[in-house]
Formats: sequence, C-alpha cells, structure tokens
Amino acid sequence: MTDSSPPSSVVASRPTLIDILRAFAGVSVSGFGGALPWARRMIVDRRQWMTAEEFNEAFALSQFLPGPNTVNFAIVFGARFGGAAGAVMALVGLMGPPLIIITALAVLYDRYGDAGTLNHILAGIAASAAGLLIAMVVKMVAPLFKRVDWPPAVAIVAFVCVALIRWPLPLVFLGLAPVSVAIAWVKLK
Repeated sequence: MTDSSPPSSVVASRPTLIDILRAFAGVSVSGFGGALPWARRMIVDRRQWMTAEEFNEAFALSQFLPGPNTVNFAIVFGARFGGAAGAVMALVGLMGPPLIIITALAVLYDRYGDAGTLNHILAGIAASAAGLLIAMVVKMVAPLFKRVDWPPAVAIVAFVCVALIRWPLPLVFLGLAPVSVAIAWVKLK
C-alpha cells in the first residue's frame, strides 16, 4: 500500500472558523479510542493546514501544557489559525459531539449493560484503538528519523527510559527536556 499523501512541506490555505469547527467535529466523531490519529490525518494529510513537522511541534507544546493532550492541541491549533475564536471553535468541535454521543451511550449502557455481546464489542473497539495509536506514533516519529541528528537520539533515550527501564515519565521529562533545549539552543547559535 502506498501513501498518496502530499509531501509534508506543502501547506494549503488557512482554515476559516467554520472549517476549524467542522474539522474538529469530524475528528471527534471519528476518533473512538483517541482523536489524535484522526486529527493528524485531517490536518496534515487531507487538508494540508500544517506540515508534519509543524504538527509535531504543536503537539509537543500540547503535551507540555497541563490537561488532555488532544484538547490542548485543538486549542493551540484553533488559536494559531483563528485566534481566541478559533480556539473556541476547535474546542466546541472536539468536545461537543462526543458529549452528546457519550450521554446517549451512558443511558443505553445503564439499560443494556449486562448483555454479554457488549463485552465482545468493547474488546474489538479497544484493539482497533490500540492499532490507530501505534499507526499515529509511527507517522509522528518518521519525520524525526529522516535526518541523522539529535532529536532521534533524545526520542530513543526517552523510549528506553520510560518503556524499558520503566522510569516515571515526569522524571524522564524533567531530565531530557533541559538537555534537549540546551542542544537545540547550541545548534541554533
């Protein structure tokens, strides 16, 4: 299977406020188990509002901020392209449809939650969500490894520390963030 997405250096026109609302509403109803893979696909691959590198930078900022990463990303994206109104539109688009859907599902689960078939359906949904998350991670990491430089080394060290050695993520972040910033600062001089 070949990737028919355009080169990551191509960026299309700026989205309007309605475009932002519609896009994040679409992401929110598509993103069962996690909206980030769908947001990346919509923003980078389909609408070309950001390059892969710009997406990764905005997402990195979103991870640094307190709160849910995807919500933070929606606000950062919306603010970048539409100011405060864009941030509100992205947030409403991302949170509105799921709020309505989950409320309806909660009512149905309360009534029919004991059905055995429901457990099998939920297990399948969980497996699909894990697959989407893995695919998104691969797409986000790919631009880092296109060049031989320090970002892949920092990413590998972070992975080894958290996933293999099992150090707490906050401690790894506190250790690697200053190192990464210092390296970037030295490289820019």
